Amino acid sequence: MGYNQKMYGLGSKRSIIREIFEYSKTRAAEIGAENVFDFSLGNPSVPAPKEVNDTVKELLETESPVLLHGYTSAQGDAKVRQTIADSIKTRFGVDMSPNGIYMTCGAAASLSICLKAIIEKEGEEVIAFAPFFTEYRVFIENAGGTIVVSKPDPNTLSIDIADFEDKITPNTKAIIMNSPNNPSGVVYTEETVKAVCDILRKKSEEYGHVIYLIADEPYRELVYSGVDVPYLMNYYDNTLVCYSYSKSLSLPGERIGYIAVCPKMEDGQNVYLAICGAGRSLGYVCAPSLFQQVIARCINAKVDINVYRENRDLLYDNLTAYGYDCVKPDGAFYLFVKALEPDAYAFYEKAKKHEILVVPCDDFGVEGYVRIAYCVDKSRVLGALPAFKALAEEYGK
Repeated sequence: MGYNQKMYGLGSKRSIIREIFEYSKTRAAEIGAENVFDFSLGNPSVPAPKEVNDTVKELLETESPVLLHGYTSAQGDAKVRQTIADSIKTRFGVDMSPNGIYMTCGAAASLSICLKAIIEKEGEEVIAFAPFFTEYRVFIENAGGTIVVSKPDPNTLSIDIADFEDKITPNTKAIIMNSPNNPSGVVYTEETVKAVCDILRKKSEEYGHVIYLIADEPYRELVYSGVDVPYLMNYYDNTLVCYSYSKSLSLPGERIGYIAVCPKMEDGQNVYLAICGAGRSLGYVCAPSLFQQVIARCINAKVDINVYRENRDLLYDNLTAYGYDCVKPDGAFYLFVKALEPDAYAFYEKAKKHEILVVPCDDFGVEGYVRIAYCVDKSRVLGALPAFKALAEEYGK
């Protein structure tokens, strides 16, 4: 046919999240945006910190166009990587080198590069802990791997340690841990992290090869009530951290992030070179120059997450009062709600009739749930509550 059928399949059918988002725009044009309660997309509603905008202006006024708009080294500007390495050392006590940092176009690029760098043979397995971000499957398969799904504890939506250990085989090449989690908002405890890492060490020794831990961390800074997010390099040496500033600085459209290779990783320098080679092969080199400079100057900046916290509490308190069932999230900006019937897609269609747009989560590895992204204006949450109540009453709640 003259083109790749697999790529055609990915391009001709958007992810369910994007499909709903596009429907939302069409529906808003028909009845007004204020009448559509769209909770589909994890697009931060809190503005970037003022210092980020001020830094952009200052850089444009004072720095040379070559620094801001020219090519950097393929792996990123050396001073920017030094700044990130210093920050990791200060915050987490890891003796990070700038030669272990690779600048990327956000966490999606980071994950794609890491998988491409470590998967050697077609069909090597990568374990994803459900519920997981839908695109993991795409990233893993595109790198030649096979996704293996580890089901969660149904009561907590955290990792089911016994199920995880059962899913590891001699063909396991890596696992992906995403905490705080998209779509559940669950933060994995230190106890859970230690149990996972103990199993990884045991199985790596048993099988005679490294099993990598890929830490997907775009929501690290979005946690509530002082909850701690364990830094995985401190628990397992063969860790790759994929970080993005999309959520921590509300910059999803700027596509800026990094990969960090644990300095204690077995054969770590060669793994880093494989990451450089994977970035080259995928065309993910020279991450956006301007925003490399911005994040280096705003390395300690954070968004105000109080809006997210208020939205979480409003939704959780009211929805559970209406009869919905969900685990209260400690991080991110998602509520993972059990659908009021076994078929999440059927529930989604009924919600649409109330102009509520939520994401059915079968593609997230867990059936019978929907995701509510509460990174929206508070007015949308307040406006949606009567609709959520009416929907619950329709199911006899």
